[in-house]
Amino acid sequence: MNPRILVVDDEPGVRKALHRGLRAEGMDVVTAPDGPSGLRLAQTGSFDVLLLDIMLPGLSGYRVLQALRAQGITTPVLMVSAKDGEVDQADGLDLGADGYLVKPFSFVVLVAQIRAVLRRAATEGTRGPLRIGGLVVDRATREVRWHDDPVALSPREFSLLEVLVGRAGTVVTKDELLRAVWGDEQAATRNVVEVYVGYVRRKLDAVGAGALVRTVRGHGYLASDAALDEVLPG
Repeated sequence: MNPRILVVDDEPGVRKALHRGLRAEGMDVVTAPDGPSGLRLAQTGSFDVLLLDIMLPGLSGYRVLQALRAQGITTPVLMVSAKDGEVDQADGLDLGADGYLVKPFSFVVLVAQIRAVLRRAATEGTRGPLRIGGLVVDRATREVRWHDDPVALSPREFSLLEVLVGRAGTVVTKDELLRAVWGDEQAATRNVVEVYVGYVRRKLDAVGAGALVRTVRGHGYLASDAALDEVLPG
């Protein structure tokens, strides 16, 4: 799957330019216009890198980063600001940022920093849990919980749910699931994907979480909840 980037910036032009540019670099991009929306999306743990402006409506980038780290969410964060003072940069790094970019910045340098962060994360092999509402998908222990109730999944079912929740708020096609879960589009059929999505849904239904996995007819499947729906673009 492509690297997934969350861009949190209150300037529409910046969001649009970064969305277009990063997609051209082979990345999947989700954008948010303010601090509360960015925090809610980032709390899913489903992004590989967070590009976070400091001056945001509702909640500053500093406070967003502080909240994420306090909750144990280790998603790499690159802070972005029009401020180039050493104190501002130090504050961001002290709160747990992985880098700092000063506006206006070079897009080439931004992409290089993102790729460096992705390489470092891959080397360290640390992947935190994924969350949608009360659903927690623990990628380290390969366990799933709905609030305090365990959800027993087979290895294939877990992998399928991991992909869907790992792209929370984004439609995942059957072909993408075939590649990610079965390793090869030729190794199984789209009907098999439907069958396994049904298995996962039934097990989530049994604990009251079945509505989190939805079918988007003609496109694929979506993992989301009402809180995420409120902040997702479009």
